[in-house]
Amino acid sequence: FFFLHGSDAEEDLVGSLASMSTKERIKVIQKMPETMRKKREIRNKVLQEITKKAKHHGARPSCCTQCLQGAAVSFRRFGNTLSEHFHQLRVWHKTLKIIGAEFGTSVLSYFVFLTWLLNFNIFSFLINFSFITIPQFLAAEPNNLSFTGLELLTGAGYFQQTVLYYGFYTNATISKIENGPSYNMQLAYIFTVGIYFVICFLILLFSMAKFFSKNFINPQEFSVNASKLLCTWDFNITNEKAVKLKQKNLHTQIKEGLTEVNKEVLNFSAMERVLRIAMHLLAWVASLGTAVAACTGVYFLSINNLKLFMKGHRNDLESQTAMLVLPVIVSLLNTLIPFFYSWLGHLEKFQTPGQHIYVTITRNIILKISIVGILCYYWLNVVAASESQCWETLVGQDIYRLVLVDFIFCLLGSFFGEFLRRIIGTTVCLNLGLPEFDIGRNVLDLIYAQTLTWIGILFSPLLPGIQMIAFFIVFFVKKVSLMRNCQPPRKVWRTSQMMTSFIFLLFCPSFLGVLSVIGVTVWRLKPSEECGPFRGLSSMYAAVAEWIQELEKYTVSKWVVWIYQNLITSELFFFILSSFVLIVIYLYGQIIQGRKTMTKLLRKQIIN
Repeated sequence: FFFLHGSDAEEDLVGSLASMSTKERIKVIQKMPETMRKKREIRNKVLQEITKKAKHHGARPSCCTQCLQGAAVSFRRFGNTLSEHFHQLRVWHKTLKIIGAEFGTSVLSYFVFLTWLLNFNIFSFLINFSFITIPQFLAAEPNNLSFTGLELLTGAGYFQQTVLYYGFYTNATISKIENGPSYNMQLAYIFTVGIYFVICFLILLFSMAKFFSKNFINPQEFSVNASKLLCTWDFNITNEKAVKLKQKNLHTQIKEGLTEVNKEVLNFSAMERVLRIAMHLLAWVASLGTAVAACTGVYFLSINNLKLFMKGHRNDLESQTAMLVLPVIVSLLNTLIPFFYSWLGHLEKFQTPGQHIYVTITRNIILKISIVGILCYYWLNVVAASESQCWETLVGQDIYRLVLVDFIFCLLGSFFGEFLRRIIGTTVCLNLGLPEFDIGRNVLDLIYAQTLTWIGILFSPLLPGIQMIAFFIVFFVKKVSLMRNCQPPRKVWRTSQMMTSFIFLLFCPSFLGVLSVIGVTVWRLKPSEECGPFRGLSSMYAAVAEWIQELEKYTVSKWVVWIYQNLITSELFFFILSSFVLIVIYLYGQIIQGRKTMTKLLRKQIIN
């Protein structure tokens, strides 16, 4: 149909489309290399032709059928309009296109990951706010503490008596109407957090599978030949700015593809190899030694920090300052040491930028996860065993301060690490030139921030809302800093697998580590006696056991009790389930290997 011209050809096209089913007709019209205006004209002519045929055959639809058709059309139009408006709300859509065109897929992968985490935190905030915070508003008591403004930095004071922290939530069953429906806050709290982590687990798994399929298995992604040049252009683009942006994006993609195809394999002498291996070993010893020293310092500082809280302070200003010492030191270590790791990477002189980034990411993940591990040990073994009236709120405040100070240091990192570096490279030391965007360091900052948010959800249910605002600001600050201060990577390279690697790092060790921390808190630790929804219980999980005992009294709820006793608390069930999952994973692994082999054969046939 695409090659027909003239009025007769158009009539033939309309006639052919009119004889098709609705789905086939829509697909054919969508694939036409025409403008949207031309497509609408063809669609309207086809609809007129269908109406004429219906009248000619006397097949006039009934009133009910017309109403249903009209409702279906209206619903489809409403759905399209809603989709367009949601698309416009995604303010970063155009920005991502510009970044991909100017800086390539390596830098773009960071911003795609950032927007993915932003959407993730919006979802988290809506769940916690809907099922935990809103019901608490109904039973909340007035806050008698005064607000000074320092609470925004410390998270203490006025915020202690708000829905921001675990300690404020009631352990009562909320009911505004006598003999009416009630809301069990204990069950709502533990089930909301539990179901949320199950949903997170599934989202991360499906996201990894989706990106893995897209970047490792899909044969279209391997296309670095003439098809990239001849078959990629979108003929629906007519706007001049959009055309230039598309040209630049395609140009960058072709350069990345050619770089990968023409990759040079350097041959080193035996002496050079020995020197390179020695350099790599020294760099790893230095990086691991730095991580161990940082973790040791954080541990002793956190112990001293708790002693200061228990002794009390002479004035409020001293108290507020002491609260910020631990998060400031931790954020300083997390900001300065990655710069040292980047410098080590430049000394090692890796053959490809990808090797440099992945090694830097590995070193950073060891540092940040080790520091988080030390802090978790401090919270679960030292703070939880202390004489604090509400240790859960104390942990929530610590995590709030860590998230906030980390956000401030992230913004300062853009200023000192990129803006001042640009000033120095363009005025003082011209040999340095403009800086490149450090993908490894920035990605690990995001994973660290998200890990803190996941740990803090149990102790501060509204923490995802704070992180959501922080990520939104970080996106635009990083975008402005990138455009004004940084240059595109000197070595252009394709990073189709990078997004998969980022989500894998977020899943393991970050998310799996958080699950272990939440598990210990829920099953092993004794809640505070004077605060929170689980006060007076031996553990948070005891609330579920008590609820099951109550359900045993009712015949209608016997099936829930059976599921709990025979599935949830059964080791045999989880053993069988794990075995089944492992078998499925093995089978899918074999299928993937078969598809990879088939893909290689098909690519050879295409080349032939």
